[in-house]
Amino acid sequence: MTTPPPFTRLPDLAARLLGGAVVWASDESFAEKENLIRPGAPQHSAATFGHKGQVYDGWETRRRRSPGSDHAIVRLGAPGIVHGVIVDTAWFTGNFPPEISVEGARIDGYPDAGGLNASADWFPLVPRRSVEGDTLNPFVVDDHRTVTHVRLTMHPDGGVARMRVHGIARPDPALRPPGAVDLAAIENGGHVTDCSNLFYSSPNNLLMPGFAHIMGDGWETARRRFGTSDWEAHNDWVEIRLGTSGKLTMLELDTTCFLHNAPGSARVRGRSGNDEWLELLPRTALQPDTRHRFPVAVDAVVTDLRLDIFPDGGMSRLRAWGTPAEGGGQ
Repeated sequence: MTTPPPFTRLPDLAARLLGGAVVWASDESFAEKENLIRPGAPQHSAATFGHKGQVYDGWETRRRRSPGSDHAIVRLGAPGIVHGVIVDTAWFTGNFPPEISVEGARIDGYPDAGGLNASADWFPLVPRRSVEGDTLNPFVVDDHRTVTHVRLTMHPDGGVARMRVHGIARPDPALRPPGAVDLAAIENGGHVTDCSNLFYSSPNNLLMPGFAHIMGDGWETARRRFGTSDWEAHNDWVEIRLGTSGKLTMLELDTTCFLHNAPGSARVRGRSGNDEWLELLPRTALQPDTRHRFPVAVDAVVTDLRLDIFPDGGMSRLRAWGTPAEGGGQ
């Protein structure tokens, strides 16, 4: 099994759940542009023909008979710095583009989608590169300017199943709502920096907006067996960099959808500016399928959180409500 590139540990800023959208495409004759950011792995059933031909779970354009290239523009769910892009050509074997490129742009306000292709100030994130069919095709991005939109170009045409845009959100402080905010939320710049186990699902799910509908919407670890040294001496944990440093007033630990595999208990600590870990929530029993809210009495600015669950299990969401520190950007 090929080891995923490190940038895939970062959240997908184009995720539909964050508010990402495919706002424009030059052509979608065979398969719709919206498929590019659908959650989950692309699906395929052979010999499933519709009026437009074989049905593909991706974006596919017509065969070009004249010079040019095809483009699709994705508005990110949250403005951010892109660290890597996945261009997934799953199931496209004879109709994938031989080359692709990806550009970014920072666009203020809510412009009409049709004019973005020509009017935006696009700059390269991934220069023109060859891709393989039925492959994930990962690309590291070195330009760390904040972008709100990305443009995928297929040279000259073809099909792409999914595009993932991994990075760290950098929201505009001027658009931050007044009062307490969730400082750990992905859309506010929060992201996972390390965790003990991601066997079943990504710990970044903890920081997504909305509520979990199934266990797969949260973070779940492998089992630790009762009575073994692994059970007695170890537990699972996740560390989170807040979008901005601040003072926390409320923690929410949500085990919704985890009925028989919720952690037995949990503890939360915060890292202060002098690199000291402060206990924000002592080890506390948790209930299955429950939104737990705990006031935080510690009057200190923290930059990171560490959630320890005992001994293992799953959690759907973690919220860290608080007030951003003055000039507290990460």
